[in-house]
Amino acid sequence: MAKRIDVRGVNAYYGDVVAVRDITMRIEPCSVTALIGPSGCGKSTFLRTLNRMHEVVPGAWVEGTVLLDDVDLYAPEVDPVEVRRQVGMVFQRPNPFPTMSIYDNVLAGFRLNNRRLRKSEADEIVERSLRQVHLWDEVERRLTKSGSSLSGGQQQRLCIARAIAVEPEVLLMDEPCSALDPISTLAIEDLISQLKERYTIVIVTHNMQQAERVSDTTAFFNVAGQGEPGHLVEIDETKKIFSNPANPSTEAYINGRFG
Repeated sequence: MAKRIDVRGVNAYYGDVVAVRDITMRIEPCSVTALIGPSGCGKSTFLRTLNRMHEVVPGAWVEGTVLLDDVDLYAPEVDPVEVRRQVGMVFQRPNPFPTMSIYDNVLAGFRLNNRRLRKSEADEIVERSLRQVHLWDEVERRLTKSGSSLSGGQQQRLCIARAIAVEPEVLLMDEPCSALDPISTLAIEDLISQLKERYTIVIVTHNMQQAERVSDTTAFFNVAGQGEPGHLVEIDETKKIFSNPANPSTEAYINGRFG
């Protein structure tokens, strides 16, 4: 079941360097929230704080509160591995495991968590997940082939299938279409619109048209002056952000005057 995310006063660091400062926002369930802004403003860093991937980087750390419904993901008793199961992630470039078959790629999350599945259960999960990303009909007869044998767009849909196979509540996407051709991009965008019926989705994108097409809410990040860390300028309904933003810098970025 999709869950709400409440972010309160989150700062993300690389050692002593602040990457994003004092981020507070609410991300509603069963919706798509797009994070936009110029390169270096902290969008992807912030995205990784939502499932504790940021702290995997040596020397990186986070302060503040991230609530998944009412559970603090950074509480001492919370297992980061379980957080990453509940809050799945799809990366910029398709990254199926090249030594694994299509079938095993879908089940990789279970294997990494040492969860044993009966063959019938595994078959059901693979088919369900591939159907959800509209890939089943294309790969049904070659499930034993390597995941890297697929086209770029198919590989990205396979990675999304891998992420949703473990039934997360939230799906994070870091520029999921940047390495894809226009046809594959539209297919992923259509998929995002369908998946939001079941998942809370947060997407980082540099494509303003994509943000406008797929998201319900848009958050604009910017660098707060020379050498200062990125910060959240404003967050609002996507229609309002693109038609009547509150901050002049948001309007300037959307209209291509910088970034």
